[in-house]
Amino acid sequence: MKVVQTDAAPAAIGPYSQGFVSGNFVFTSGQIPLDPKTGEIAGDDIAGQTEQAIANLGAVLEAAGSSLNKVIKTICFLADMNDFARFNEVYAKHFPGKPARSTIAVRQLPRSALVEIEAIAEL
Repeated sequence: MKVVQTDAAPAAIGPYSQGFVSGNFVFTSGQIPLDPKTGEIAGDDIAGQTEQAIANLGAVLEAAGSSLNKVIKTICFLADMNDFARFNEVYAKHFPGKPARSTIAVRQLPRSALVEIEAIAEL
């Protein structure tokens, strides 16, 4: 196994890695919409926050030698299921291959984010 770490995505805010490569796959930790430069939440609404979370996810995947185009499964967490339709609009732009996905409503996310996304991708 190989740890994935990049300054192009936010540093872990707990005792975990941004991702791991194992065999021909990369497994990412959940990415919230933190701006990696400022450490602050980027985006005032679900659309803006989804864009940033996906950008962070893409940065981790690229550091591992993969990309958003090679994602086979995502797990998405929303703080409010009323944001589901708008989240899907942004998500669909970045995942035209329609990877397998679970979307779960949660009570609260770290830093009061509206969205968190993790992924499994091929190298």
